[in-house]
Amino acid sequence: MEVNPVATPPGRDGEGSGTRTAAGRQTPADDAVVETTPSVPSPAGDTAPDPDPDGTGIDAGRLGRLLGDPGLAWLVGRVRHRMARGRPLTGPVTLADPDASQRRAAERLLGRAPRAGGSLSVRLDTVDAVLRRSGVSSGGLAAAVVALTGPVPLRAETRDREERAWEEAYAPLGTLDAEMAPWAERIRADGLVRRLARTPEAAGPLVEDAVRALRALPASPPMPRATFAARHLSGAHALDEGTPLATLVLSGLRFLTGFPDGTGAQWRREAWASAGLLKDDLSSTVLTLNLRGTPPLDWMADAGEPTVLTLRSLTRDTSVAAVPVTGRVHICENPAVLSAAADALGPACPPLVCLQGQPSAAALTLLRGLAARGAGLLYHGDFDWGGVRIATALGRSVPWRPWRYTAAHYRAAAARVAGAPGLTGPPAATPWDPALAVALAECGVRVEEETVLDDLLADLGPGAP
Repeated sequence: MEVNPVATPPGRDGEGSGTRTAAGRQTPADDAVVETTPSVPSPAGDTAPDPDPDGTGIDAGRLGRLLGDPGLAWLVGRVRHRMARGRPLTGPVTLADPDASQRRAAERLLGRAPRAGGSLSVRLDTVDAVLRRSGVSSGGLAAAVVALTGPVPLRAETRDREERAWEEAYAPLGTLDAEMAPWAERIRADGLVRRLARTPEAAGPLVEDAVRALRALPASPPMPRATFAARHLSGAHALDEGTPLATLVLSGLRFLTGFPDGTGAQWRREAWASAGLLKDDLSSTVLTLNLRGTPPLDWMADAGEPTVLTLRSLTRDTSVAAVPVTGRVHICENPAVLSAAADALGPACPPLVCLQGQPSAAALTLLRGLAARGAGLLYHGDFDWGGVRIATALGRSVPWRPWRYTAAHYRAAAARVAGAPGLTGPPAATPWDPALAVALAECGVRVEEETVLDDLLADLGPGAP
């Protein structure tokens, strides 16, 4: 209920309403203010202390007793809220379901009991007048609230200052390579850094550390994540799972390598490994057929049997695969192709490497080494959006040429495959042959490697060009 001027209860000053002047004349009650602040007598024989020694127009002691009452905290909070938004301190503010202490505090402030009811309503201009006329605050309500609780910055100024602080926190993103610019813009827009850091003060070091890590990726040669963190960041545990820095760096390296969306611990391990950061050097492997250059490789090639190579074996000086005499290494996406080649051709099959999906750290290490020594890499994968993303990710790390993996090959295969499943997922670019992305969108069907297996084996067999 609104606190309206009412008759002063009998016994407060001996009258039913109004007040008396020194001459005994009765004046009507003020519609806006009833002053009730009592005078404070000075100790006998002493001069009364100056209530405003700093000349601020604030009687701090009386202000604390009057407006600083805990029962008026809600009122002070409402006033600060209005001041921060530049709104005038006039009109009523209402508190629903006030307790007894809040009603008593309002009565002491205004000098009259609130009307009975479920809510408590106080006019701000009335409070302003009480504070001015009583001498508690010559500057009124706004000055009193500042004196009681501290300065009230305007919300617009606070927002501008905070946005400038966020811009400073994001500044290190500008030092990333141009290819990472879309990722930098994306995390600005989607609020990832704000969710991870909460404040610009915390965001600055987070972004700086993430940029430092991303500028050093992909790691070559691949290494354990803890080793990389100890070398480039604050310590071996800087990229531990669940930390804000690990989340931000993982987002950036996935953009860098083109690693697809997913969930789960295994997916995260593979995503880290796509940039050369490993849980260990044994869990990352690559499937091969008929590579030579070391006694174990030569022995398996003589038998025409597939070989699984670990990252550990590929990073040892004694485990270097040789460039084949033809100068070419074929690459496929699916193990079924490599298995069929081993069955059909055995030792006669030219060197073949299988990615088994997204290229692992072991696969990238092997292929980088072969490419650096002059081998020509020929790639084939599934004709679908996921397959072309794998091909694009591989192309960021090693140069390759398409092996029956162009728009013409896709259209020919799609035309002779009846009942092929439809494409799923978002479209992707095909930079090695832009026409392939157009053909995929037009035909709209998926052609897996197993569907064109005979063509692939013909390319690998004796007498193939």
